[in-house]
Amino acid sequence: MKKVYIYEPWFFIFFGIFHLHRIWGLVDRESYAAFWISIMESKGAFYFILMGILGLLCMLGISTFFRSLGHNYWWRYIYLCGGGYLLFDLFAIATGLQFWHNLLLTMFDITSPYWNIVWGGFVVLGGIVFVLGCALLKKRLCVTE
Repeated sequence: MKKVYIYEPWFFIFFGIFHLHRIWGLVDRESYAAFWISIMESKGAFYFILMGILGLLCMLGISTFFRSLGHNYWWRYIYLCGGGYLLFDLFAIATGLQFWHNLLLTMFDITSPYWNIVWGGFVVLGGIVFVLGCALLKKRLCVTE
């Protein structure tokens, strides 16, 4: 039987808000880039707490996908694809993979003509994911068991 688990709407709401915060990058490129490059390179407490939360949520989502094989909703494939990507991203940052570090520095290049496309894309993604989370929350709350 298909079921929306209690944590699933909050998973998408959290990731939606996380991506929507990138509006800051569209408003103030310099401080946004400086903040995240500093976080990424210093690897302090905030970095490890945030990465831990993101990593645990991705592992929870991926495990939900595999626990529900044969009766997954379409949006659970986001756990597999998005979660897999994010876990790789976290691994690459944590281990200092040079090509990934260079890619991130290119993404945070405030002089790039593609800045608004890159970060605007993340904002749009965040909005879609946030709306999905709200829809799942409504679906969960409207189900009578």
